[in-house]
Amino acid sequence: MRKNGRSDRAALLALACVVVGLILANRYLDDYKIRIINLSGIYVTLGLSMNLINGFTGMFSLGHAGFMAIGAYTVGILTMPVQMKEMNFFLQPIVPFLANVEWGFLPALLAAGLVAAVLGIIIGAPVLRLTDDYLAIATLGFAEIIRVVFTNTQSLTNGALGLKGIPNYTNTWWSWGVAFVTIWFVSFLIRGSYGKAFMAIREDEVAARAMGINLFKHKVMSFAFGSFFAGVAGGLLASLLGTIDPNMFRITLTFNILLIVVLGGLGRITGTVISAVIVTVMMEALRFLDESINLGFVEIKGVPGMRMVIFSIILILMVIVGREGFLKRLKGRETSYAEN
Repeated sequence: MRKNGRSDRAALLALACVVVGLILANRYLDDYKIRIINLSGIYVTLGLSMNLINGFTGMFSLGHAGFMAIGAYTVGILTMPVQMKEMNFFLQPIVPFLANVEWGFLPALLAAGLVAAVLGIIIGAPVLRLTDDYLAIATLGFAEIIRVVFTNTQSLTNGALGLKGIPNYTNTWWSWGVAFVTIWFVSFLIRGSYGKAFMAIREDEVAARAMGINLFKHKVMSFAFGSFFAGVAGGLLASLLGTIDPNMFRITLTFNILLIVVLGGLGRITGTVISAVIVTVMMEALRFLDESINLGFVEIKGVPGMRMVIFSIILILMVIVGREGFLKRLKGRETSYAEN
C-alpha cells in the first residue's frame, strides 16, 4: 500500500508538471512547436492503445492504421460543415443520411472510438483465434482492406481525394487530455482483475485457461479497448491536420506506433509515454539533415532521406543497448501491479 501511495503521488506530481508545461508552451511557443506537442500527445494515446494489445495481452497485432483511419474519417465526416461537404464531394454526392450531419467535437470523438471498437470486435471475433505471425498477417490484411475500401467508396469517404477542410478542434488540451485519460484508463485496467487476466494470457495461455480465464473473451476485450483509443487518436489527428486521405494510413504508420511500443518496453506505461514524446520530437528535430548545412568553411549538401537513415541508426543503437525499453533499470514494470 505504501508503494502504491508513493506511485500515486509521483503520478500526480508528473501530471502537475505536464499541465504547467502545457500552459507555458501555449503562451510562449510558436505554432510549429505546438503542433509537435500535439502530435506527441496523440502518439502517447496510440502507443498505449497498441501496448494494451501487444504488450499487456501478448497479441501481435498490426492493424492500428486501419482503426486510426476509421476514427479519422468518422470525425472528419461528422464535424465537417454541410457547405464543406458539398465542396468535397463534387464527383459524387455524399450519402444522404450524412449530408446534413454536423456534430460537436466530443460526440464525434466518442463516435469514432465506438465505431472503431465495434469493428474491432467484429474483426477480432474470428481473427483473435489465431496466434503469433498468423494474427499479425490477419490484422495487417484488415488494415489494408480498410484503406482500399476507403479509397473506393466515393460517396462515403470521397475516395482517393480524401477530405479537406476538417474543422481544427485539436489543441494541446484535447490531445494531452485524451492522453491523460488513456494513461489513467490503462493503469486502472491493468491494476484490476481484467489486467491480471490479460497478463496471464500473455505469459502462458495454457496456464491461463487452466486457471479458468476465458481466453477469447479477454482477447476480444483487450482488442476492443485498444481499437477504441486508436479510433479516438485517429480523430484527433484528422482534426489537427485538417485534411486526410487513405494513403496516410499505410502500414508504415502502424510500424511507427510499434516502434514507440518496443522502445518504451512491452507492458510498460511510463516507458511508452516517454518513448512517444522522444520519437515524435526526434522525427522533427532531425529534419535539418535533409537540407544543406553551411559550416562556414564548407557546405555539406543535403541528402533527401538522410534524416530517416540517421534516425534508424539511432533507434538500432537504442534497441541494442536497452532491449527492454527506456526504463529497463527502473522498477516500473506494470506487471508489479499484479503483486500489490
